[in-house]
Amino acid sequence: QVQLVESGGGLVQPGGSLRLSCAASVSIFSINRMGWYRQAPGKQRELVAAIGSGGRTNYADSVKGRFTISRDNAKNTVYLQMNSLKPEDTAVYYCKAETSWGSAWGQGTQVTVSS
Repeated sequence: QVQLVESGGGLVQPGGSLRLSCAASVSIFSINRMGWYRQAPGKQRELVAAIGSGGRTNYADSVKGRFTISRDNAKNTVYLQMNSLKPEDTAVYYCKAETSWGSAWGQGTQVTVSS
């Protein structure tokens, strides 16, 4: 079972930046895909960005050009760099790992964009 620990959330003003981290308990080479999802109050959880084992990425239209997902294989960590943040980016952000034997979620980290 993969354990995921997220960090990096917080309160930021509109237009600001945050970087989220997701550390995996296993080598990320054994993980087929890692993604960041978010869930705002009263809304469904949605995919924000994902990165495959080969480095291929995909993004939600709402964050393209503002968010960047990346991975550090040596640290078994995936990052989400979030720039030009907007109030509508406010949500709990979750990391997800998809492996051949199942998937796992992190505990979530709160991101609040407000002046």
